[in-house]
Amino acid sequence: MKNLEADKVSPVEDLSWYKSSYSTAQSNCVEAALLPSGGMALRDSKNPEGTVLHFTGEAWTAFQEALRAGEL
Repeated sequence: MKNLEADKVSPVEDLSWYKSSYSTAQSNCVEAALLPSGGMALRDSKNPEGTVLHFTGEAWTAFQEALRAGEL
């Protein structure tokens, strides 16, 4: 998998966050938000004010492809 630069984003409070329909009631979830640039942001649902991971669209696609290929 390639090493790619982090995406530049607007403040996280401006993003629309969502959880997977597979998430459980115990709040052990990752929340995701589509970035205006086409990238993806991820955060821990138990700590929405904590660290947010930002991915460029290219990095997010590479991550998904690596998962599907069983490389991760």
